Amino acid sequence: MVISTSVASALTPMQSAFSNLDRFISSYVEGRENEPDASDSGKVILGNERLLTEYSHLIKGKRLGLVTNQTGVDSAMVKTVDKLYNYNEAELTAIYSPEHGLDGKTLAGKYVASYTDKTLNLPVYSLYGETREPSKAMMENVDVMIFDMQDIGSRTYTYMSTLNYVMRAGKKYGKPVIILDRPNPIGGNTVDGYVAQDKYLTFVGVDNLPLAHGMTAGELAGFFNRKIGADITVIPMKNYKRSMVWQDTGLKFVATSPKIPDIYSAFCYIATGMGEGTSVGQDDYFKWVGSAGIDSLALANSLNSSGLSGVTFSPETRGSRGGVRINITNFHRYNPVQTSIYILTAANSMKTLNIPPDQNGVIPMFEKHRGGGRSGNPLKNKWSAEKIIESYQDELNEFKEERKKYLIY
Repeated sequence: MVISTSVASALTPMQSAFSNLDRFISSYVEGRENEPDASDSGKVILGNERLLTEYSHLIKGKRLGLVTNQTGVDSAMVKTVDKLYNYNEAELTAIYSPEHGLDGKTLAGKYVASYTDKTLNLPVYSLYGETREPSKAMMENVDVMIFDMQDIGSRTYTYMSTLNYVMRAGKKYGKPVIILDRPNPIGGNTVDGYVAQDKYLTFVGVDNLPLAHGMTAGELAGFFNRKIGADITVIPMKNYKRSMVWQDTGLKFVATSPKIPDIYSAFCYIATGMGEGTSVGQDDYFKWVGSAGIDSLALANSLNSSGLSGVTFSPETRGSRGGVRINITNFHRYNPVQTSIYILTAANSMKTLNIPPDQNGVIPMFEKHRGGGRSGNPLKNKWSAEKIIESYQDELNEFKEERKKYLIY
């Protein structure tokens, strides 16, 4: 299956209902007869493992630009950049790197420079340096842009923001974009949180998504494209199901950034990392959360009595900060967004948290993460976690309905 902008004639009746969506059409088309038997392996087959075989016609004879980093590997850990560089029927002419750099080792928020890779003799253009959107000059020697990076399922993780910006540039400069699809590590059914409002859209929340969107890169590309209208093609995975979490895929997990070294950290990221500016913060690669002035045992007892599914909390004091360690007991039932809300409200009941206000039009990172100026006041007013969760259900349900149009799996 290819999700493309140029296959309207192949639509089924159900798919025809989506024909007016902004340049996003889902259909069984080109190359289907050449697909390997799905029974040959239960392991997920990535989009990057299908590009040079079933879908090589999309790139033959073309100059290629690849947006990637250390996560751009196949199931055998072979880099997509090496595959394309050694592919004789197309020419890799440029590489583009996101936040954290091509090797994924630069710390969050730090400037990433462009350079020339001496081994490949190719430019590596930074999309987290002078610009976050590829410029016309950066795309001058490219016919087709290819995107291959692993997301971790959070609106605030910037690799999907980079995808959005690449699609904008593709539309602006007439370059088609191919997205090599990958799993959502925390699951395709985990959809929760405030939906980001237009006023609060930034590079840590590039579109009207909830904190946990439950979509793959390819699905997000379709969602983004309702506003962008780029020429996109998604190379989908095989054997992937929405109900899967990463551990079900049979794939090895590559550290996505310095603070996400393993899949456990990816699951904890939303739960412990969304309190920036409140004094409640994460440690140990997002596996611990706490604050000065908090009693570790009291926090653990409060959270353990909340009845959250799939997670328990162990008291752990780190230096002057009291806090808890996250123990995920069921990765399918665990909800990182609700876990985050319960952590903040429990901490807020023990000490009044600092809620960073908007100042001179500058939106604090806390509200950027939350997607709008709606979460600060509930905390200031000591709302319960249940009341906060209930407060955003209408907008979340609206998003879920809109989201259905772009789901592939």
